[in-house]
Amino acid sequence: MKFIVSSSYLLKQLSAINGVITTNPVVPILENFLFEIADGKLTITASDLQTSMITELEVEAKENGNIAVPSKILLETLRNLPEQPVTFSIDEETYSIEINSDNGRYKLAGENATDFPKVPSVSDGNDVNISSSVLGNAINNTILATSSDELRPAMTGVYLNLSETNTTFVATDGHRLIRYRRVDIASENGASMIIPRKALTLLKSTLPSSNTNVNVQYNVANAFFKFDGIHMVCRLIDERFPDYENVIPANNDNEMIIDRTELLGSLKRIAIYANKTTHQVRLKITGSELVISSEDLDFSNEANERLSCDHNGADIEIGFNGKFLIEMLANIDSTQVSMKFSEPNKAGLLFPVDKDDNEDLLMLVMPVMLSNYSA
Repeated sequence: MKFIVSSSYLLKQLSAINGVITTNPVVPILENFLFEIADGKLTITASDLQTSMITELEVEAKENGNIAVPSKILLETLRNLPEQPVTFSIDEETYSIEINSDNGRYKLAGENATDFPKVPSVSDGNDVNISSSVLGNAINNTILATSSDELRPAMTGVYLNLSETNTTFVATDGHRLIRYRRVDIASENGASMIIPRKALTLLKSTLPSSNTNVNVQYNVANAFFKFDGIHMVCRLIDERFPDYENVIPANNDNEMIIDRTELLGSLKRIAIYANKTTHQVRLKITGSELVISSEDLDFSNEANERLSCDHNGADIEIGFNGKFLIEMLANIDSTQVSMKFSEPNKAGLLFPVDKDDNEDLLMLVMPVMLSNYSA
């Protein structure tokens, strides 16, 4: 089997799907790319059993065939080659691969393609179309709140709920919760699923910068994403997602509106002086003044700053994990943000003031018990 392809074009396609491959896969053959040629089209697959990514490209080939190609050595070779046509010659009996460039020859050992695990296909599934910009925003807004605790697998992914009127993305790690809702995406066939964090991270890095349509197909076991010649399949997390709506406090009559950049900058400075275990920062709102403070008794460090804000409600003092607040504020694209509270021992809610009419973003962060320190 032989085919000719542009070195830079091949490198671009391989780089798009290479993130799936792990350093110590469960099955050794998963250190390889699966190359399959049919009718002048090269289909390349990378997989870790849970997630698979597939890309297709046109090549110059006269015969069909398949081979598993070592990913690391192939990528390193292509990265160091200038743009030029390269010829792949494959011995299907010995699985030997020879790559010929304008002034070089490189030989490596492949593996039998039949040993590569089969990628799931769509069966008894439904689908929905989402623009890449909307999907990218949904991933950006929620993925930071996913948990890394493998003992609570439901929290290690993003919960996606499709209904007839909207689509909701939710993530939580038990300390914070983010709910992102779109009213411009709906499905007549209501469904819910939990998509793993790794799959969404790969999807986020692969989505094109230009807005394009992403076709999402799903069944009880897998989700399938198709766009711009890329096809990703991921196994869904088969767990029950927490009843997140009950966690969101009601009657949040205490509201503060403040410049997002000023609040973020202040928190970044104050957090330097916070305890390195709790990362606690204290927000004290009195009238139209916000005092942000922190302390680390172990090193006698403390800091405080004063900011102006618009405040409606009773004076309140509440503590939060400063690291969480910083991450959430940095992820909001709004000039001003609104923070709502009910009581000092209940979660605080964070909203962007400027937002698209089609979206609704809610960020929840649990309070941290205040120390006896007073700014």
